[in-house]
Amino acid sequence: MTLIDVIVLEGASAASVAITFELIGAANGIRARAGRPHCFDVRISGSGARWATGLTKLSSKQVAGRTADVVIVPGLAWIDEQLIREGLHRRDAEAARKYLKAAFRSGAEIASSCSAVFLVASSGLLDGRHATTTWWLAPLFRSLFPKVLLDTDAMVLTDGSITTAGAAMAQLDLMLSIISRHAGPDLAESCARFLLLDQRQSQSRYMALSYLAAADEKISRAERWACARLHRTFSISDLAKAVGLGARTFARRCERVTGLSPVRFVQKLRVDKAMDLLETTRLSLDEIAERIGYADPSTLRRLLNRERAGVRASRGIRKQENGAAPSRPTGTSSAAKRQRRASHGRKRSKTA
Repeated sequence: MTLIDVIVLEGASAASVAITFELIGAANGIRARAGRPHCFDVRISGSGARWATGLTKLSSKQVAGRTADVVIVPGLAWIDEQLIREGLHRRDAEAARKYLKAAFRSGAEIASSCSAVFLVASSGLLDGRHATTTWWLAPLFRSLFPKVLLDTDAMVLTDGSITTAGAAMAQLDLMLSIISRHAGPDLAESCARFLLLDQRQSQSRYMALSYLAAADEKISRAERWACARLHRTFSISDLAKAVGLGARTFARRCERVTGLSPVRFVQKLRVDKAMDLLETTRLSLDEIAERIGYADPSTLRRLLNRERAGVRASRGIRKQENGAAPSRPTGTSSAAKRQRRASHGRKRSKTA
């Protein structure tokens, strides 16, 4: 039976902790109802262990002599730079780092989400690896851990035996990926259906570029300049020149601040505007494409699909066509697909 050790620090996200144990309980419960033994043992450690045990009301077995197979650090309530910097210097954070490194050396898989990824990164275990974290903390993460290959477009990323996930609710996706690897994709799919979870492969459609861009005055100006001209076709060189930067300098600053290339930056602005028009107007997709600078509507459709916004887009289109809000879809895609990594190779072009 797979032993999961959940490290809970004082002040951890109650939602993330609860999700962790909800999914473990669901997996064991589904197995029990099928007349099969549980697939997971669980142990709770860390400075918030007593609180977590009371919150989850799930038995925490102290399995003597056993090394954990998986160590999970649920999301922490470190939502801004000050809390993160203070949190990383806490004594319980230092103890958690030592435990994570020891567990990793013993062959355990490490998993974390949201700001807890900062804790794992501070141990050095993520150096040279691909990882993700909550999108609005990306600029700070890059400055603190430049050796980590950060990709905030992904909801869940596995690199070797370390898995990371995005913002707090991405703990759902993280747990399903763990269940799939250690108990099988069929059980992960059953858990997803049991809890009515939708497939979410990317954080990009939830990302607010204005929030990220505000961290850099030039990128913030670029966002405003581009938003005022989305109905036109303009080059990245035009955009860089408008904010007083060379194209290469602008590209470096844009990627450092937002995690996106300049082309993806502008495309994201266009897609966000398209989604707003789909949901708030009765304009056709062709008319919307023209309003955001795309003469060919197929370009917009391709971008909507790439941004994993197809569900919301189709809802908006159906609303236009039917004059009423559609019912919520109930299907769930295969859990095995949740483990696909987001592509790290991004093509660059001169226009967006």
